[in-house]
Amino acid sequence: MLTKIPNTDIGVSSICLGTMTFGNPVNEQDAINMIHWSLDHGINFIDTADMYEGYDRFPGSPGGVGESILGKALVGRRDHAVITTKVGNSVGNEAYQGKGLSPAHIYNQIDESLRRLQTDFVEFYELHRPDPDTPLHDSIAAMVKLIELGKIRHWGFSNYPASEIETMLSICDSQGWPRPVISQPPLSWLKRDQLTDSVALCASNQIAVTPYQPLQGGLLTGKYQRGSALPADSRAAESKWLDDPDNEMHTRLDAFVEEAVERGLSPARYAIEWLLTQPGITSVVVGAKRIDQINEVAGL
Repeated sequence: MLTKIPNTDIGVSSICLGTMTFGNPVNEQDAINMIHWSLDHGINFIDTADMYEGYDRFPGSPGGVGESILGKALVGRRDHAVITTKVGNSVGNEAYQGKGLSPAHIYNQIDESLRRLQTDFVEFYELHRPDPDTPLHDSIAAMVKLIELGKIRHWGFSNYPASEIETMLSICDSQGWPRPVISQPPLSWLKRDQLTDSVALCASNQIAVTPYQPLQGGLLTGKYQRGSALPADSRAAESKWLDDPDNEMHTRLDAFVEEAVERGLSPARYAIEWLLTQPGITSVVVGAKRIDQINEVAGL
């Protein structure tokens, strides 16, 4: 069943397939298979960003891998997918280096994203993170222009605190511009601070919340056991983005697993269910390396 994004005519699945792992560790063909499987099983919402290139990412690297793979996967199937992509992080190559949310960078990046995605438009375009060097007014004006040009249907944001969201809404209202319709904060059973910050504000303003990091980098999958080495296939072991959980974290994870068992759910599935029961949550962005992982969290 699809849920309508407020103030749009677009319905999305409760699971949003994340593409940050595409390229490395998920190779192109496996990623395409994952996208096709998701579409065939009712998952129509797909999240990407201009910077995504899996674990090969470094500040200022070219990016574009996730979008390119998604574009190939959606040839002949574009009408079945809802795409959200993002702009704002440092990306580039010999021909272009850019970052932030200046109108010039936004205009350049949407064209690059559309080229890689092999489409004329995306349903949602998100400001990836705050840019202290560009006035919010200018960034929003660029998003409004893209709506007028038909390159995006709606705009949104990721990683913004409530204080800046309030500023966004004030600017839009004062200028008569379309308000943002979607927010993507980091949120999980372990990391709940946004529930009382941005999520509550978005819910009261009919902005869909689609959190990322629902499994907290794999910590909420039940893989990490006290006194045991990091699992070989865990994100912490592969990418070095996470440290081995300390005793305090293991205590929290034990409590989480107990809650999951009480509800008869796997830890990964419970992490998603917990989020979907929070007020204001519309869809949850889930990154995966295999189809069976998507199947588990989606409860299919």
